[in-house]
Amino acid sequence: MANFKLTVSDVKGKSITKELKDAETNSLLGLTVGSETDAVIVGLSGKLKITGGSDKSGVPMRPDFHGPARKYLLLSKGVGLQDTEKGLRKRKLVRGNMISDEIFQVNCKFDGEIKTEEAPKEAEAPKEAEAPKEAKAPKEAKAPKEAKAPKEAKAPKEAKAPKEAKAPKEAKAPKEKVKKD
Repeated sequence: MANFKLTVSDVKGKSITKELKDAETNSLLGLTVGSETDAVIVGLSGKLKITGGSDKSGVPMRPDFHGPARKYLLLSKGVGLQDTEKGLRKRKLVRGNMISDEIFQVNCKFDGEIKTEEAPKEAEAPKEAEAPKEAKAPKEAKAPKEAKAPKEAKAPKEAKAPKEAKAPKEAKAPKEKVKKD
Protein backbone atom coordinates (compact mmCIF):
# COMPACT_ATOMS: atom_id res chain seq x y z
CA MET A 1 0.00 0.00 0.00
CA ALA A 2 0.93 3.64 -0.26
CA ASN A 3 2.50 5.78 2.44
CA PHE A 4 2.28 9.55 2.20
CA LYS A 5 3.78 12.43 4.11
CA LEU A 6 1.00 14.98 4.19
CA THR A 7 2.20 18.55 4.75
CA VAL A 8 -0.66 20.83 5.76
CA SER A 9 -0.28 24.64 5.87
CA ASP A 10 -2.86 27.06 7.23
CA VAL A 11 -3.75 30.66 6.34
CA LYS A 12 -1.35 32.01 9.01
CA GLY A 13 1.66 30.18 7.55
CA LYS A 14 1.94 27.45 10.19
CA SER A 15 2.43 23.95 8.86
CA ILE A 16 2.30 20.42 10.23
CA THR A 17 3.40 17.11 8.76
CA LYS A 18 1.57 13.85 9.27
CA GLU A 19 2.44 10.44 7.90
CA LEU A 20 -0.50 8.54 6.44
CA LYS A 21 -0.35 4.76 6.06
CA ASP A 22 -2.41 2.14 4.26
CA ALA A 23 -6.15 2.68 4.87
CA GLU A 24 -5.80 6.43 5.53
CA THR A 25 -4.32 6.98 2.07
CA ASN A 26 -7.29 5.57 0.16
CA SER A 27 -9.20 8.83 0.42
CA LEU A 28 -6.36 10.68 -1.37
CA LEU A 29 -5.65 8.21 -4.18
CA GLY A 30 -7.00 9.46 -7.50
CA LEU A 31 -7.36 13.11 -6.43
CA THR A 32 -5.74 15.81 -8.55
CA VAL A 33 -3.86 18.99 -7.70
CA GLY A 34 -6.43 21.69 -6.98
CA SER A 35 -9.15 19.36 -5.68
CA GLU A 36 -10.52 19.56 -2.13
CA THR A 37 -10.98 16.83 0.45
CA ASP A 38 -12.11 16.58 4.05
CA ALA A 39 -9.51 17.45 6.72
CA VAL A 40 -10.63 14.64 9.05
CA ILE A 41 -7.72 12.47 7.82
CA VAL A 42 -5.32 14.78 9.70
CA GLY A 43 -7.59 15.36 12.68
CA LEU A 44 -8.87 18.81 11.69
CA SER A 45 -12.35 20.03 10.88
CA GLY A 46 -12.68 21.76 7.53
CA LYS A 47 -11.38 21.31 3.99
CA LEU A 48 -7.93 20.59 2.56
CA LYS A 49 -6.98 21.84 -0.89
CA ILE A 50 -4.24 19.83 -2.58
CA THR A 51 -1.54 22.19 -3.87
CA GLY A 52 1.12 19.78 -5.09
CA GLY A 53 3.54 17.06 -4.10
CA SER A 54 6.45 14.93 -5.20
CA ASP A 55 7.42 11.29 -5.63
CA LYS A 56 10.14 9.31 -3.82
CA SER A 57 12.80 10.70 -6.19
CA GLY A 58 11.76 14.30 -5.58
CA VAL A 59 10.12 14.75 -8.98
CA PRO A 60 7.43 17.44 -8.54
CA MET A 61 3.77 17.14 -9.47
CA ARG A 62 2.76 19.64 -12.15
CA PRO A 63 -0.87 20.86 -12.19
CA ASP A 64 -1.09 21.24 -15.98
CA PHE A 65 0.13 17.71 -16.81
CA HIS A 66 -2.79 15.28 -16.44
CA GLY A 67 -2.52 11.74 -15.08
CA PRO A 68 -0.16 9.98 -12.67
CA ALA A 69 2.73 9.40 -15.13
CA ARG A 70 6.30 10.71 -15.11
CA LYS A 71 7.42 12.39 -18.28
CA TYR A 72 10.03 14.78 -19.67
CA LEU A 73 8.33 18.01 -20.69
CA LEU A 74 9.71 21.08 -22.43
CA LEU A 75 9.18 23.82 -19.82
CA SER A 76 9.62 27.56 -20.02
CA LYS A 77 8.32 28.41 -16.52
CA GLY A 78 6.36 27.04 -13.58
CA VAL A 79 6.64 24.09 -11.22
CA GLY A 80 9.74 21.96 -11.74
CA LEU A 81 11.85 24.68 -13.36
CA GLN A 82 13.89 27.35 -11.66
CA ASP A 83 14.00 30.85 -13.10
CA THR A 84 15.65 30.93 -16.48
CA GLU A 85 16.52 33.50 -19.08
CA LYS A 86 13.70 34.92 -21.15
CA GLY A 87 12.92 32.65 -24.06
CA LEU A 88 14.92 29.70 -22.69
CA ARG A 89 13.11 26.35 -22.48
CA LYS A 90 14.39 23.22 -20.77
CA ARG A 91 13.31 19.60 -20.88
CA LYS A 92 12.63 18.50 -17.30
CA LEU A 93 11.21 15.39 -15.64
CA VAL A 94 7.85 16.08 -13.96
CA ARG A 95 4.96 13.99 -12.64
CA GLY A 96 1.29 14.34 -13.49
CA ASN A 97 -1.28 16.04 -11.30
CA MET A 98 -2.99 12.86 -10.06
CA ILE A 99 -2.07 11.27 -6.70
CA SER A 100 -1.01 7.63 -7.11
CA ASP A 101 0.85 4.99 -5.07
CA GLU A 102 4.17 6.39 -6.31
CA ILE A 103 3.66 9.80 -4.70
CA PHE A 104 5.66 10.29 -1.49
CA GLN A 105 4.74 13.79 -0.29
CA VAL A 106 1.45 15.64 -0.70
CA ASN A 107 1.22 19.37 0.04
CA CYS A 108 -2.13 20.79 1.17
CA LYS A 109 -3.62 24.09 2.23
CA PHE A 110 -6.05 24.13 5.18
CA ASP A 111 -8.87 26.68 5.04
CA GLY A 112 -8.76 27.41 8.81
CA GLU A 113 -6.12 27.87 11.48
CA ILE A 114 -4.11 24.95 12.85
CA LYS A 115 -4.25 24.84 16.63
CA THR A 116 -1.21 23.39 18.33
CA GLU A 117 -1.51 20.83 21.06
CA GLU A 118 0.60 21.69 24.07
CA ALA A 119 3.03 18.98 25.02
CA PRO A 120 3.22 17.88 28.67
CA LYS A 121 5.55 19.98 30.76
CA GLU A 122 9.13 18.90 30.31
CA ALA A 123 10.03 19.98 33.85
CA GLU A 124 8.16 17.01 35.35
CA ALA A 125 9.88 14.36 33.24
CA PRO A 126 13.46 15.08 34.41
CA LYS A 127 12.43 14.94 38.07
CA GLU A 128 11.20 11.38 37.65
CA ALA A 129 14.36 10.40 35.82
CA GLU A 130 16.62 11.89 38.50
CA ALA A 131 15.04 9.95 41.38
CA PRO A 132 16.62 6.57 40.49
CA LYS A 133 20.03 8.18 40.08
CA GLU A 134 19.98 9.47 43.67
CA ALA A 135 19.21 6.00 44.99
CA LYS A 136 22.45 4.61 43.65
CA ALA A 137 25.50 4.81 45.87
CA PRO A 138 27.79 7.60 44.70
CA LYS A 139 31.23 6.56 43.49
CA GLU A 140 34.30 7.92 45.17
CA ALA A 141 34.54 11.57 44.52
CA LYS A 142 37.59 12.51 42.58
CA ALA A 143 39.56 15.50 43.69
CA PRO A 144 38.97 18.40 41.37
CA LYS A 145 41.77 18.96 38.94
CA GLU A 146 43.90 21.92 39.68
CA ALA A 147 43.47 24.72 37.28
CA LYS A 148 46.40 24.96 34.97
CA ALA A 149 48.21 28.21 34.87
CA PRO A 150 47.61 30.01 31.61
CA LYS A 151 50.40 29.54 29.14
CA GLU A 152 52.69 32.46 28.81
CA ALA A 153 52.03 34.49 25.76
CA LYS A 154 54.68 33.93 23.15
CA ALA A 155 56.59 36.92 22.06
CA PRO A 156 55.71 37.94 18.53
CA LYS A 157 58.10 36.52 16.00
CA GLU A 158 60.52 38.99 14.64
CA ALA A 159 60.31 39.62 10.98
CA LYS A 160 62.94 37.61 9.18
CA ALA A 161 65.41 39.48 7.13
CA PRO A 162 65.07 38.72 3.45
CA LYS A 163 67.51 36.13 2.23
CA GLU A 164 70.45 37.45 0.37
CA ALA A 165 70.19 36.97 -3.31
CA LYS A 166 72.61 34.36 -4.53
CA ALA A 167 74.96 35.33 -7.26
CA PRO A 168 73.91 33.76 -10.52
CA LYS A 169 76.00 30.81 -11.54
CA GLU A 170 78.34 31.36 -14.37
CA ALA A 171 77.16 29.72 -17.49
CA LYS A 172 79.43 26.96 -18.60
CA ALA A 173 80.54 27.05 -22.16
CA PRO A 174 79.48 24.02 -24.09
CA LYS A 175 82.27 21.60 -24.80
CA GLU A 176 83.33 21.51 -28.35
CA LYS A 177 83.52 18.19 -30.01
CA VAL A 178 86.75 17.48 -31.73
CA LYS A 179 86.44 15.65 -34.97
CA LYS A 180 89.04 13.08 -35.65
CA ASP A 181 90.11 12.78 -39.24
